[in-house]
Amino acid sequence: MSDPVNEVTFLDGGEGDGEDAPVEATHIEAAAPVEPRPAAEGSRDGTVAGWSRRVTAEINKVFIGQDRLVRGVLAALLAGGHVLVESVPGLGKTLLVRAFGRALGCDFNRIQFTPDLMPSDVTGSPIYDERIHDFRFRPGPVFTQLLLADEINRAPAKTHAALLEIMQESRVTVDGTDHRIEPPFLVMATQNPIESEGTYNLPEAQLDRFLFKLVASYPGEKDEIEILRMHTRDTPPDRDLGAQLAPVTSPAEVIAMQGRAARVLADDHVLGYITALVRATRKWPAFAMGVSPRAGVAMLKGARAIAALEGRDYTVPDDVQEVVLPALRHRVVLTPEAEVEGRSPDELLSELVRSVEVPIR
Repeated sequence: MSDPVNEVTFLDGGEGDGEDAPVEATHIEAAAPVEPRPAAEGSRDGTVAGWSRRVTAEINKVFIGQDRLVRGVLAALLAGGHVLVESVPGLGKTLLVRAFGRALGCDFNRIQFTPDLMPSDVTGSPIYDERIHDFRFRPGPVFTQLLLADEINRAPAKTHAALLEIMQESRVTVDGTDHRIEPPFLVMATQNPIESEGTYNLPEAQLDRFLFKLVASYPGEKDEIEILRMHTRDTPPDRDLGAQLAPVTSPAEVIAMQGRAARVLADDHVLGYITALVRATRKWPAFAMGVSPRAGVAMLKGARAIAALEGRDYTVPDDVQEVVLPALRHRVVLTPEAEVEGRSPDELLSELVRSVEVPIR
């Protein structure tokens, strides 16, 4: 098989300035003939922790300086959820998803959301086939395993609503026929925090469909120097990704790891702690609206995934605390007074966590 990656995606993640074509799909095939690279000693121990070390080590060959982001995406993948990433342009979001696709042996597509993007550009549509003298369904770029929905809040509400429905149900219904999206299926949507012109705010009900909202920060000085050093090589990290990374797992193994994460034990004291945090958001004076029970489910799934990444088959309150911000920061609504004071959801949620008693077994 020839190298499936033919386009050049720069380290800025390929984020455009609005001049990109409405749909830009970069397809990384699952590379069935390519055997996974032999693992390091002890890394194929059958555990989720060992599996995550393999995947992370492979991704870090081309994507560095964002360890928390990589861990958050891995946790969301294990939990079977989707991720909204907020960051400035240039932090390599496209490179991250391409690297994930290559390391996991999964298909990858990218959609650049623009104001003229239509729902059918995402889902696909029936086309007339002269050979059979009838219509047949042409799948859209959403039919993949890893999807980057770049600058999702640039498209009109009906378009990103169509994507969010697919995220919830993992299927597209056209002319009364269901077209399933095969697992594993992860959507990583991005939005820019500093741009307002030409964007549409995602309603709270649609934000609630994302398991996590992750915030990508600038890399540290040493990591930024290493990024520059990588671009002095004959083959920069964003070119010929297939030659630099190899599949170290498979979609079937990803599904198996998701099953193991879902079986991680959550005792009553952990469930009570999650419930206390959720209910506290509804009484917190700086929040105009607290979170729904779905937020508690997101925290439970996320805590189980974190425990699995740590090599445990049971959850502890520390796992819950790690996912509070990713699971809740996009679900709470600040009061006008809190916004005027310049308070952030992360700051307020951190205060809330400190106010809730941590259970002791």
